[in-house]
Amino acid sequence: MIPNDYYFPERLWALLAVPVLAAVYLALAWQRGRAGTQRVPGSLEILVRKQAAWKRHVAVGASILSLASLVIAWAMPRGYTLVPRERATVVIAIDVSKSMEAGDVKPTRLEAAEAGAKSFVQLLPAGFNVSLVAFAGTASVIVPPTVDRGSVLAGISALELAPSTAIGEGIYTSLDALALVPDDPNHPGDTPPAAIVLLSDGESNLGRSSATAATDAKKKGVPVYTIAYGTPTGYVVDSRGQKQLVPVNHAELQKVADNSGGKKFSAASADELKQVYDSIAHQIGYEKVEAEVTEQWAGVATLFGILAAIAAISLGARWP
Repeated sequence: MIPNDYYFPERLWALLAVPVLAAVYLALAWQRGRAGTQRVPGSLEILVRKQAAWKRHVAVGASILSLASLVIAWAMPRGYTLVPRERATVVIAIDVSKSMEAGDVKPTRLEAAEAGAKSFVQLLPAGFNVSLVAFAGTASVIVPPTVDRGSVLAGISALELAPSTAIGEGIYTSLDALALVPDDPNHPGDTPPAAIVLLSDGESNLGRSSATAATDAKKKGVPVYTIAYGTPTGYVVDSRGQKQLVPVNHAELQKVADNSGGKKFSAASADELKQVYDSIAHQIGYEKVEAEVTEQWAGVATLFGILAAIAAISLGARWP
């Protein structure tokens, strides 16, 4: 039976030539070195001999490695490569609790988060459906899944702060939003892959368990990418004029990511948030696909061949 990673695994038997050639070269080198000890060479001869030796070793070693790479390429190996997705649905769930009013991220956490989310929307492939969910004490679908980027950007600009935090409700509402994905006329009945990108700066103090919601998301094949946003020193001013610290609960967001099969990120500034969104866009926008990787191994063989040629040429050249 042919393994999945090679078309013609029987061709790999040719790799046996590699250790044979290496052994022959080592034997010849040993014999030559032994013959050179029969007389005492001058200092200049020793220097020239040492220079020629390492160049010869490089030339032979690179040639053998080039041969090995060519044999692997001849076997037509298969591997995984990243290819752009054509279709997917991404739900952007943004925490709009009162703590997002903190100014540790300028001008405020919410305004910086809005700017980052807008950039993220523009990074996603045009064929992706995007939905917007806002959550505080409750959660709601602000924009249902759509390819209309303008409506999503407008929805982000219209976000307003509200009391309390219910991360679990944000996840469940995001799952509800995914049920609204319009059917693709070119692929009727085909459900495209989906993911939730959830940004929060606090911890849940209301609603259903975020860990349970994340587990339910995994059951539906929907990973949740969480972004812990803000700094440990962030604060808001309450109605009595007192400063109230609003640190990020990294543990809860890590649990959500782990339970859902997603990944947890952290951002303590607008620039870091942009980098996080860039990374998530790349992960969501591409998928691993099994493909032939013969060209990659042929390229490796070419590089070793060039190195061997350079070393061989230098053996016969007189450098100034």
